[in-house]
Amino acid sequence: MAHLFSSPLHHKISQEKKCKNIIKYHPLCCFVLLVILFIHPSYASNNNVTKLVDEVCGKTSNYTFCIESLYSDPNASESDSYGLAYVAFRLAYLNATNTRDYIRKLLNKATSSQYRMHLQRCAFDYEKAISAIETAYNDLNSETFFELADLAGVASHGAEDCQATFRGTHHCPLCFMNNALEGLCQICVVISKLFTGS
Repeated sequence: MAHLFSSPLHHKISQEKKCKNIIKYHPLCCFVLLVILFIHPSYASNNNVTKLVDEVCGKTSNYTFCIESLYSDPNASESDSYGLAYVAFRLAYLNATNTRDYIRKLLNKATSSQYRMHLQRCAFDYEKAISAIETAYNDLNSETFFELADLAGVASHGAEDCQATFRGTHHCPLCFMNNALEGLCQICVVISKLFTGS
């Protein structure tokens, strides 16, 4: 697959096409992916990991989750740092948009005013997260790297704020997805810092 990245221009065009095709993924696909990543982590122990991915994941708080997440995209094994950034931000975008859609479904069924208030807060938090990730994609396309880590941090804070909204309640329907987005954003931060040396 190395020929896919035979030139910087071809590399950039192919990555931009991936960015435009992100929204075509069905929400169920994202949910199934996350279940696989959390419940059945096997790639890190059963397959070879590239030096770049190993370096990135070694700087995260959950090495196995990082490996499984990045290698859920078949392009990860052949990607340089630029391509890997697209992979990571794409995964974060998928999580955030599908969680937002799930929140909308929960809102349609919500009967408790307090529960509805919590969901509305999370909907707001995830809109901020999605906006930050979309901005990061634009920065990647223009090869502007200095704000990538901050943008990933903004997206992560969206998940953290949503999580805090349900703190102290007996039911947290978004905890699983919040944790996943935080983990994916941490990967994005680590990769982003490869471009700035920070």
